[in-house]
Amino acid sequence: MPRLSVSAAVIAALLPMFAAVLVPSAQAQDYFIPGQQRPAPQARPPVSRPPQPPQRPQGTQVLPAPPPVDTSAQQVEVALPPVPELPPLPRSGTPPAAVIGVIGVPEVMRAATAAQQVDRVIGERREKLNEDAQKEQATWRDLQQQLAAQRSTMSPEQLRTKERELQERITNAQKVLRDRTRIIQEAAQVGVGQIERTLVSVIRQVAESHGMNLVLHRQQVALNVNEFDITQQVTDQLNKIMPSVTIPPDTVPPATAASGPLPGPRVKP
Repeated sequence: MPRLSVSAAVIAALLPMFAAVLVPSAQAQDYFIPGQQRPAPQARPPVSRPPQPPQRPQGTQVLPAPPPVDTSAQQVEVALPPVPELPPLPRSGTPPAAVIGVIGVPEVMRAATAAQQVDRVIGERREKLNEDAQKEQATWRDLQQQLAAQRSTMSPEQLRTKERELQERITNAQKVLRDRTRIIQEAAQVGVGQIERTLVSVIRQVAESHGMNLVLHRQQVALNVNEFDITQQVTDQLNKIMPSVTIPPDTVPPATAASGPLPGPRVKP
C-alpha cells in the first residue's frame, strides 16, 4: 500500500482549521445558537500577582551599572577652509586624435632571447649557491658531531675554544652566502634593466612606424583587433637589436659593474 505524503504547504493551510476545532475546555461554553441572542461574555476579574524579581542562572555575577554618560560636553566641530577659487588656465591646443596600439609586455619578455639568457644564467648561479649552502651545512653538522664525541676528552677551556671556532665558521659562512645571494639578485636586475631600457625605445620605434601615438598594455584592454597588437613585431625587433645582454660575473658586486656605462645598443626613436 503506498504511503501518503503531505506537503508542508498543505499542513500550513490545515493548521487554522485544527486550531478552530481544538478549543480548550475553559472556552467550551463560548457557543452560539442561530436564532437566539448570544450571551454576553462574563468578564473575568484580573488576577493580581506580586511582582517577582528576575531570575538569573546560578553562578552568574551581577555587574555594576555603567556610570552615566556626561552629555554636557559639546562636540567640537573643526571648520574646514573653503575650497579656493581656481583661476582659469590659458587655453591650449587640442591633442591629436588617438591612434591606439596594444602590447603584451610579459609575452615580449618571455619570448626575448636576452631575457631567456638572464633567466638561464641567474638560475644556474642560484642552483650553485644552493649546492654550496647544503655542503656547508653538512660540514657544520659533521663538526658538531665530532665536537660532541670529543667532549669528554677535552678540558672546559678546549671545549669553549672549539665551540667558539665552530660558531665563527658558521657566522662567516652565513655572511658569505648572504653576500652571494645579494650579488646574484643585483646581477639579475642589471641584466633585466638593460632589456627594459631598450624595450621602451623599440616600442616607440614600432609604434611610430604604424603612426600610433598611444600604446596600451594588453591586460588593460577588454577587446581589440589584431591590427592594434604590436607584441610580435616588438619581440622580433628586440631580438634583432639585443640578442643578449652583459651580466656581471658572480664574483663582482653589480654595484661596481653598474657604476660605468652599461653595454648594449641604443635604439633611436
